[in-house]
Amino acid sequence: MSNGLAFLALTAYRWGGMAAYPLAGPFLSYRAAKGKEDRLRRNERFGYPSLDRPQGPLVWVHAASVGETLAVIPLMRELRRRDINVLLTTGTVTSAELARFRLDGDIMHQYVPLDLKPAISRFLDYWHPDIAVTVESEIWPVTVMALHDRHIPQISVNARMSDRSFERWHRRLTIAEQLFGKLALVVAQSDMDAERFRDLGSWPVTVSGNLKVDTDAPPCDESLLALYAAQIGDRNTWAAISTFEGEEKIAAMVHRALKAHTGLLTIVVPRHPERSDEIEAMMVEKGLKVARRTRGDEITKDTDVLLGDTIGEMGLFLRLTEIAFVGRSLTGGGGGNPLEPAMLSCAVLAGPHVENFRESYQKLVRNGGARIVRDAEMLAKAVHFLSSNDLARAKMMDAGRDSVQEMRGALAATLKGLEPYINPLTVKARLEPKTAAQA
Repeated sequence: MSNGLAFLALTAYRWGGMAAYPLAGPFLSYRAAKGKEDRLRRNERFGYPSLDRPQGPLVWVHAASVGETLAVIPLMRELRRRDINVLLTTGTVTSAELARFRLDGDIMHQYVPLDLKPAISRFLDYWHPDIAVTVESEIWPVTVMALHDRHIPQISVNARMSDRSFERWHRRLTIAEQLFGKLALVVAQSDMDAERFRDLGSWPVTVSGNLKVDTDAPPCDESLLALYAAQIGDRNTWAAISTFEGEEKIAAMVHRALKAHTGLLTIVVPRHPERSDEIEAMMVEKGLKVARRTRGDEITKDTDVLLGDTIGEMGLFLRLTEIAFVGRSLTGGGGGNPLEPAMLSCAVLAGPHVENFRESYQKLVRNGGARIVRDAEMLAKAVHFLSSNDLARAKMMDAGRDSVQEMRGALAATLKGLEPYINPLTVKARLEPKTAAQA
């Protein structure tokens, strides 16, 4: 495809979105009925603000979902330390809840506007960001073109490019070059990611490592931790976290296989808590007794499963165990984040589909902090071995924690790449007189 045809294709995409704009309302209403949109804040998706824009320079940070939000928290705090206003947008209800729990009050949050010209124009007209920073790999054509037209630098940090995404973009290389070439800077997670972004037209591209390594360990309520620890007593535990459909059934199979031998308590933390009713029903059908965190159920001697059906409490559940299987790796694709359990000294298990965190798993497996399991049977054997072998479990726990420490440094590398863009904003922010509300 020639550059001219690629330009026409992107123009057609933009005008097609204009034509589809009247359908966006019913579409969001449908999603809200399924719990996938915040009904009370739906107008934010059309670019209408629900907060006042403060005086001074502002960086727009977009993090699609929970993992990306967690990754970028230290960077946003550093921007605020420099007196730069930060607006975070996310696209999911769970990420908005996480932002409410984990962010300081001076970091603003809005839902990201739809990638439609009226919504994006309205959003940019109001917020006037000086820089737009996206986390990981999302490319929204209308947004990219609108920012470029307004001469707003757009930077991708913690950027990664999955095998599937790279193949898809590479098949449309001329269109990719029209979009990726508009990025002012890409700060990639790995050398492989950097090479892929360059192949698609991005320049300049630097490498930082994974920002998720530089995040703090997830917090927890110490009183709740003490309460649950007392209820669990000396029972062996293991956790299946960030699970996708099908993996909860595997966790139930593992529990039933091992319960008679170990008195095991299984902790299940689904990636999407709204699925918890169906997960509980499946487990009850299999004869398991379930305690749910949202109900405040007590863990008794005959409780089989603690269902962690809340948002923002991963730190609690991981501190209740020393063995963590990370989901989206057996029945899902791409894998979940192994860094949080590793930094909290858990022995990490995962299925073979971990390409979204390939470098992290390679490091953890090489150092002995993680093991890859092929199927439910192998997972059950690994949980049994680790729960009954204190020395082997302790070696994995130590290796995982040490591996995370070795991988740190991505935040400093990212800030170094951003310096030409944020240093002028820091000077501007500190020279501008503050209002009474900002002082």
